[in-house]
Amino acid sequence: MSQRAFRSTSAAVCGGLLLAAVPVLATADDWQPAGSDVGYEIDGEAFDGYLSQADGEARGTVLLVHDWDGIDDYERQRADMLAQMGYDTFAVDLYGEGNRPQETGAKKAETQRLYQDRTRMQALTAGGLDFAREQGVPEETVVMGYCFGGAVVLEAARNGLLDEVQGYATFHGTLATPENQQWQNPGAPVLIAHGGADSMISMDDVATLSRELEAVGATYEIEVYSGAPHAFTVFGTGRYQERADHKSWAAFTDLLEEAF
Repeated sequence: MSQRAFRSTSAAVCGGLLLAAVPVLATADDWQPAGSDVGYEIDGEAFDGYLSQADGEARGTVLLVHDWDGIDDYERQRADMLAQMGYDTFAVDLYGEGNRPQETGAKKAETQRLYQDRTRMQALTAGGLDFAREQGVPEETVVMGYCFGGAVVLEAARNGLLDEVQGYATFHGTLATPENQQWQNPGAPVLIAHGGADSMISMDDVATLSRELEAVGATYEIEVYSGAPHAFTVFGTGRYQERADHKSWAAFTDLLEEAF
């Protein structure tokens, strides 16, 4: 698989830097929220995001897009980890105030509603970033997302949706391009972190995305972690794989370092 690498640091060195910078990476047991849930509106509709800001002057902004559960303590903890590293982080809400599906069927319904209405998906993503910037976060932004959120990240990258974006990252995300869309060069590096044992997103999807990114001259990196299932970064679940989580976070840390 042909790739355009934007990282030159080895995984071992990145992992060492990561463990020094983010000692809480592998556990959620002792986490307490450092940020705040914040309500906001887009076109009169209410949403609940989560804003975690760096101490002192932020190095940049991270827009974090949730998985199919909606925003919960997983996204809050990741946002706090990034704030600890010096980045103002806003977890954008794409479901709406109080809408946090619990059953699998409800989660599928919420994601399908947005997959079938890409205009709404794009408007809510852009509107969330606009709100975060109104709170004073830096303009320069990296966009990252998990699972369903990874698909939203690629939607933004593929369509040049957001301005001042310095990078994109998707973790065990949906990778397929909708039939009515085509890639253009996103103008910023794209990181794809994928589990080699992911039974939901195939390696064919990974290869297809690589070809699409190559065709438009994008700068990208695809990392595949052996034995890692779908949702390999989610703390406290049977799918969590510490090795893949550490390596993917190290790759993302590298992207942030280069972006800002």
